[in-house]
Amino acid sequence: MTGSFFGYGSLVNAGTHNYQNLRPTTLKGWRRHWVQSSQRDVAFLSVTPDPLSSISGLVADVGDIGWEALDLREAAYDRLVLDVEPLSGVAMYKASAAAVSLENLNQPILLSYLDCVVQGFHQVFGTDGVRDFFRSTSGWDTPILNDRATPLYPRAGLLSDTETALVDDHINMVGARIVAPT
Repeated sequence: MTGSFFGYGSLVNAGTHNYQNLRPTTLKGWRRHWVQSSQRDVAFLSVTPDPLSSISGLVADVGDIGWEALDLREAAYDRLVLDVEPLSGVAMYKASAAAVSLENLNQPILLSYLDCVVQGFHQVFGTDGVRDFFRSTSGWDTPILNDRATPLYPRAGLLSDTETALVDDHINMVGARIVAPT
């Protein structure tokens, strides 16, 4: 089965995958947010409908890699098909309602994951895109675990000094709290 998907987090970082025909776009009517799940040990990005918001991301073709591999990468998510232009018929992953915890599990955001996401946004959308990512994402009251020295995120990459400063500056901008590993 062929088709395309819209990535709004780590999938924006083309260094984390081999999907083809990458196209930057904006999806209106949605907002990013950090969620916690019993299926994961750390917080991760999801989306929720919000008629007053929009999010930037990448559309890519699944191609020969296939949906099975992408579904495996996006465990704890449900794949849904968008019905809004210009992305009608494009798939997007949203945290599974069954997986998302309604209680605070005290799961942190991995700084190495956030670094990866921001690196992708910087490469595709520039500094303004990084700012828009932070502004169009809620849940910054979730602590951020500083795992840069020993990344826990499996697709972590090296950031330039500029990218590191962008992440750190925007963490300060949204008032997020960084915690040290225990």
